[in-house]
Amino acid sequence: VELEMAIDTLNPNYCRSKGEQIALNVDGTCTDETSTYSSKLMDKQTFCSSQAASNVSRYAAAVYKKGELHLTPLHGILQLRPSFTYLDKADAKHREREAANEGGDSSQDEAEDDVKQITVRFSRPETEQARQRRVQSYEFLQKRQAEEHWVHLHYYGLKDSRSEHERQYLFSQGHGLAENTELIKSPSEYLMMLMPPSVEEENDKPMAPSNVLSMAQLRTLPLADQIKILMKNVKVMPFANLMSLLGSGTDSTAVLRCIQQVAMLVQGNWVVKSDVLYPKDTSSPHSGVPAEVLCRGRDFVMWKFTQDRWVVRKEVAAVTKLCPEDVKDFLEHMSVARINKGWEFMLPYDEDFVKKHPDIVQRQHMLWMGIQAKLEKVYNLLKEHLTPKKQEAQSAHPLLVSGEQRVNMAKAKVKKNYGQLEKEFQKQKAEMKSNDTSTKMDVSNIRIKEEPLSDEEPMDTSVYEGMNNGIVNGLHAEEDSMDSLNGHLPGGCIDRVAQELKAFVSSTFKKQFVLTLSELKRLFNLHLASLPPGHTLFSGISDKMLQDMVLDTGCKQILVPFPPQTAASPDELKVYALWEAGDTYDQ
Repeated sequence: VELEMAIDTLNPNYCRSKGEQIALNVDGTCTDETSTYSSKLMDKQTFCSSQAASNVSRYAAAVYKKGELHLTPLHGILQLRPSFTYLDKADAKHREREAANEGGDSSQDEAEDDVKQITVRFSRPETEQARQRRVQSYEFLQKRQAEEHWVHLHYYGLKDSRSEHERQYLFSQGHGLAENTELIKSPSEYLMMLMPPSVEEENDKPMAPSNVLSMAQLRTLPLADQIKILMKNVKVMPFANLMSLLGSGTDSTAVLRCIQQVAMLVQGNWVVKSDVLYPKDTSSPHSGVPAEVLCRGRDFVMWKFTQDRWVVRKEVAAVTKLCPEDVKDFLEHMSVARINKGWEFMLPYDEDFVKKHPDIVQRQHMLWMGIQAKLEKVYNLLKEHLTPKKQEAQSAHPLLVSGEQRVNMAKAKVKKNYGQLEKEFQKQKAEMKSNDTSTKMDVSNIRIKEEPLSDEEPMDTSVYEGMNNGIVNGLHAEEDSMDSLNGHLPGGCIDRVAQELKAFVSSTFKKQFVLTLSELKRLFNLHLASLPPGHTLFSGISDKMLQDMVLDTGCKQILVPFPPQTAASPDELKVYALWEAGDTYDQ
């Protein structure tokens, strides 16, 4: 709003000489319709409005009358300030006069200007986008505002009847408060409704320890926010320490539910998730790498620590292709550097938490398997890097062992295992010779064929090769794969093999739910390795028998749309899922 008000030039406090000087500077000596001051005297002043407050819903106009306070809500507050645009016109007039004086002096000594050739250009048709930009420009809005016509206003005094009529709108027309349900509240509730807390003030409060948030302030926040703030700043913490920081009386079940939203389990300790430290649309302060790439690299470091207590920095840099500063930040979050050894995980293995919460450990293990699959696709990890560690290795307390000691321990273990296997073999051989020849089964005469196996997951149980007369799990890669068995086993033996195989497949799918044929064969090999020599499953199991048994135990094959250029083997392309478990969740 612009408001133009007259100045009383007859007032004794008005300086007439100063008013004439200002009018002369603004309009010059000539007067016309464009003159700001037509009377050659500064006889008016313009006021421009500006927004006094961004949120005026908290303000009201109050009138007190006969013991009643009448409030009228405000929808806008404008503050009027003097406008000094006339000074800009004075400066422009001054520059024009100076330019005219300089031009007049030079023209006295110079001859009349020669005729010069000029180039005429025609403006292009204005496009719709160009027109919209021009209409929204500051220059266009200023020009439009200047062209706006003034509206004459009539002022009515305080005691005028028209002013009194408008003033009546400030008083409430209702005489009783029975119908006004808003006032049937306690004084504190009514005050809160009248003056709600400002959103801007709430945003100014510190929300993290980085803003020097005390523990007392931290405990006023919701439990999920407390855990997120603590994990974001500590980064690695045992569960017992977290419970002690949250104070007595905190429900451990609720804490477990919240901690899994912001952290991952590594060696029994909780490590903050990468996307909490590197939110979306952020980047590395060292290299400018986007947050998505940083999260992937840090997840790789965390996953490496789930496999071993030691991580080599060069290996991480070679796989992730990130700058050394970013890799160093990842490692400093959760480990400590040891000279000539590498980076060791910061905290010892929390065996107590793992024993108390096996369900949480299992759930976290499944999450890490999903992360491992993503990392394998992104970084093309080698197969030996993805081999899972044995659970016993994690449950035991870690020891510092040198490379030479590890080699000697491995050699001793091989010798020990070889000796045990040799004894078992000799014992089995002696038992087979002592058995009645009529009850013996000449397994060497059985000819077994198999389906072609993948290069990555061979079903091989070569440890028991000598105990089964040359049969390697009943599979021979050089044979054709059309038939599973060309020989004939006794009926009772076949039934026992089928029962054992069905029991293995059923228990495996009840634990894993979804498996590729390659992974199922690998688990079957591990199962065979745990069986005693001479077990019925060593009579020969082919790929076809294994797949048929999978379908017979309530599983179905899932047709996964793998990309045409996939490097997966045929066994990895066959995916089976447990379809019918016989419980209420089948439907």
